[in-house]
Amino acid sequence: MRVRRLRHALAALTVVTAVAGAVSCSAEPDELLIYNAQHESLTKEWIAAFTRETGIKVRYRQGGDTELGNQIIAEGANSPADVFLTENSPAMAAVERAGLLAEVDPTTVAQVPAQYRPANNTWVGVAARSTVFVYNPDQLGSGQLPKSMLDLQNPEWRDRWGAPPAKADFQAIVAALLELRGKPATEQWLAAMKSDALLYTDNIATLRAVNSGEIAGGIIYHYYWYRDQAKTRELSGNTKLHYFKNEDPGAFVSVSGGGVLASSGKPDRAQQFIRFVTGVQGQEIISAGNSFEYPVGSGVPANPALVPLDELQAPAVNPSDLDAAAVTDLMTQAGLL
Repeated sequence: MRVRRLRHALAALTVVTAVAGAVSCSAEPDELLIYNAQHESLTKEWIAAFTRETGIKVRYRQGGDTELGNQIIAEGANSPADVFLTENSPAMAAVERAGLLAEVDPTTVAQVPAQYRPANNTWVGVAARSTVFVYNPDQLGSGQLPKSMLDLQNPEWRDRWGAPPAKADFQAIVAALLELRGKPATEQWLAAMKSDALLYTDNIATLRAVNSGEIAGGIIYHYYWYRDQAKTRELSGNTKLHYFKNEDPGAFVSVSGGGVLASSGKPDRAQQFIRFVTGVQGQEIISAGNSFEYPVGSGVPANPALVPLDELQAPAVNPSDLDAAAVTDLMTQAGLL
């Protein structure tokens, strides 16, 4: 009997408040509070630059996409947050559907191309990341690579690939698959994943497994590979990236969102922060830094090491249509959560 196991213990999610200590009623009247599910290092750079530029103090509460999105929905009109930043769009879309976001200022909306924001302008993209197949070339030649992410459900991939099902990153990819191919195809793919794939706790664990030869390939986001390549290559030295392209679900580009809470007591300053992040200065922090994410606003080009966004041939997906709740249900039914 074959035993499926989740590799490495799942770490407990913790909410961390930084910059100015715990949230309290004694907070300065003009100080912004961000619920931040984006990478902490990137948001800290944005905050530091924004405060230098405007003099506005900012605090943030760190957590995961789903965790903080659910917290905002539970808090409703009483949420102390002014701004919500996410890694992926499903959590932002859930808050949007709950009617808890204010419309983004038109000047900010104009800084972000239509494919990286919802049509109703309740939030905007602040960064993006591409789905990729990382593989070990000692185990897979170029002619053996899957042409589609859906090929991974075929028998020849049994025990040869992996992914991190518990992560919001991967769940956003599944949300795109559901939107693009529908429920039956998604259920079939998830069932094959449960029976045939090796499951890991996160993108880094998946990358490490491919690098060591434990599996031949895995589904991750691109920037984990690029970050390691720019450092020691300890986790990626024996790997390469394969881009599915051709508008395949495996070419999905996930949008990181930024929105202003309708309940914010400082809406002008909150709008100013989102405008800064999507403006030239905020987007250049992405392209010039070591996050290796894609800037999406103000025409700022990506880090030259990356494959340009317009060459990824990503499928067209309305980020507001990605349904986190439906994906959680399907993955739970499949035994992946």
